[in-house]
Amino acid sequence: MCLLIFPQVSFADAAVGDVIVTLGKDLSSQDRQKVLKEMNAPENATIIEVTNDEEHKYLGDYIPKAQIGSRAISSSSITVAKKGTGLEVQTHNISTITDEMYLNALMTAGVKDAKIHVTAPFEVSGTAALTGLMKAYETTSGEKISEDVKKVANEELVTTSELGEKIGSENASALMAKVKEEISKNGVPESKEELEKTIDSAASELGVTLTEDQKKSLISLFNNMKNINIDWNQVGDQLDKAKDKITKFLDSEEGQNFLQKLIDFFVSLWNAIVSVFTGGGTSESNG
Repeated sequence: MCLLIFPQVSFADAAVGDVIVTLGKDLSSQDRQKVLKEMNAPENATIIEVTNDEEHKYLGDYIPKAQIGSRAISSSSITVAKKGTGLEVQTHNISTITDEMYLNALMTAGVKDAKIHVTAPFEVSGTAALTGLMKAYETTSGEKISEDVKKVANEELVTTSELGEKIGSENASALMAKVKEEISKNGVPESKEELEKTIDSAASELGVTLTEDQKKSLISLFNNMKNINIDWNQVGDQLDKAKDKITKFLDSEEGQNFLQKLIDFFVSLWNAIVSVFTGGGTSESNG
């Protein structure tokens, strides 16, 4: 794993389509070329080597040092998108963090309007890539993300990942998004009781059951969010755009084909189950 470290430069005038590529410093030359080829990095992409040094600074409070590791391997690219288009995240060889988890944490950090690709030459957890992506965003946009926001975004990524191991990654990401959507609409709950009620309501709506420890972890996370300068209007806007992308995919020809394949699969599965109970499964000798 790695954290991505950038020089103190600002690309505030970056144009739509401009790309910054971050490469782990400990990649072999062969793996370096493999990652660049996978990301289809253009010749004029800004390429920045990254190290492991800052990883412990942002993640040391949330996961063991051994899990953080000592080598900079994971890499990423961030492509400037049109204003108002929202965020897109794609991952490869990332075992622990899903696209939606990155999406949620990046929204918390205030990152917007970018296409993001996180990858490694072999499977890694992916926990460390977030800090690099935030620094890449600072480089392309010229917008400074405060240290407190960076830390809470990393905390969110780890919390969601750990919760996902217990209730499923999709449920964990959906729950996080649901709570944030409520906060963006109604404001941050003032008391612990109100916050707990918001979390319980979101979990109930999604059909998710939380243990007391899981609930305490979420309450702690959102309490930390309450005490820093997060633009909840922007978070809500990015959530809306993410949902809009899903809707557009389902409405597209590609999405409709996907849905039809899904329907065909369940029809075939149901027919197979029915054949077992009706004796149809013993008809092979008749052919």
